Amino acid sequence: MDYLTGVRRKETLEISELMEKAEPGQKVKVNGAIHTIRHMGTVAFVILRKREGLLQGVYEEGIAQFRLKDVKEAAAVEIEGVLEENQKAPNGIEIRMEKLKILSEPAADRMPLAIAKWKLNTSLEAKLNYRSISLRNVRERAKFRIQEGLTRAFRDFLYGQGFTEIHTPKIGAKGAEGGANIFKLDYFHRPAVLAQSPQFYKQMMVGVFDRVFETAPVFRAEKHNTKRHLNEYTSLDFEMGYIDGFEDIMAMETGYLQYAMELLAKDYYRELKILDITLPEVKQIPAVKFGEIKEAVSEKYGHKMRNPFDLEPEEEQLIGRYAKEEWGSDFVFVTHYPSKKRPFYAMDDPEDTRYTLSFDLLLRGMEITTGGQRIHDYHALTEKIAARGMTEEGMEDYLDTFKHGMPPHGGLGIGLERLTMKLVGEDNVRETTLFPRDLSRLEP
Repeated sequence: MDYLTGVRRKETLEISELMEKAEPGQKVKVNGAIHTIRHMGTVAFVILRKREGLLQGVYEEGIAQFRLKDVKEAAAVEIEGVLEENQKAPNGIEIRMEKLKILSEPAADRMPLAIAKWKLNTSLEAKLNYRSISLRNVRERAKFRIQEGLTRAFRDFLYGQGFTEIHTPKIGAKGAEGGANIFKLDYFHRPAVLAQSPQFYKQMMVGVFDRVFETAPVFRAEKHNTKRHLNEYTSLDFEMGYIDGFEDIMAMETGYLQYAMELLAKDYYRELKILDITLPEVKQIPAVKFGEIKEAVSEKYGHKMRNPFDLEPEEEQLIGRYAKEEWGSDFVFVTHYPSKKRPFYAMDDPEDTRYTLSFDLLLRGMEITTGGQRIHDYHALTEKIAARGMTEEGMEDYLDTFKHGMPPHGGLGIGLERLTMKLVGEDNVRETTLFPRDLSRLEP
């Protein structure tokens, strides 16, 4: 009988271990995938792809105890050799190879995409059709390491602020946002919907934990075919109780963004360098009222306002430009959205009930966050539902929570793919979505 006592220590080393623990001249063993092979006569460079990046192996006839022609690109291998310094190699190190063991070989003769090139010079459609292959490209992969950093920062920061992580159902009886953009399904012969948002559940849990958050998919059945919309995306949500006002929500998000930028600079510097990213300054973020910024943009740029109750994409871009020119900020909070464009649970501004105590956060001219203060009084909530001509059917459990007391609270949802897209400088949200779901794409 064997006993497992914890994580097994491997003989093979990772790139960081080679750089921090190994010495030049030391014999080492590593594994990885053959990213590319560069033939230089009697010498060849065998580039391995590992989780931390690329590692260069040097093949020399007479020293290496294997035939290079037996090694194929995309094969998984284990190599042994002598560690050497080389400032021209990735990470400044290379391995003069002596032995190579093939762990697995590709069945196909050639790769469908030239993933070893610095940039994948192919269409977005081709990249998405061969998604699991295109992501092996170093730059493509780096985008999702940045995305990991944003999610990791969200969790770590909110844990530090006393939040509890929750996991809410994605199948429900009624959508939280209302409207027609709901995916409907049959749930054991009962009508059900895919969650547009965890809104109802995270509000209910404020009465339990005071502060909660979730990172999870949400679903919108919108028939958009734009560069900024998806039908399934990842939302970073939090809800917090005992707030003094919706400004507390904006302040918490500002704190998260500050924490996230520091984490990216510290732990994801390789990816930032690969993608040539300059992180935005988040020491302070300006906040301006909806009506005021629309007028300011209209006056400065001669833009004619067509929709008095919402921001069009062109207006968001102009607001982003305005924020950069006037305040030197890539971010800007737009506050006090019209009540007509906010859900029933949004708290109206007591000074002018045409507007709400809510906000959007724009990054470089695109909305990445929607949030605000919620109605916490049961009677005020049911009155607003009635005033909008809505029915309470399907919301009984949600409303019942408010009958038994709820603290003043509010929260937000951040679109993870959009946030990543704007940070890495892409112009299509599908570039920063692992496996996009839109009007035409259900695979891979």
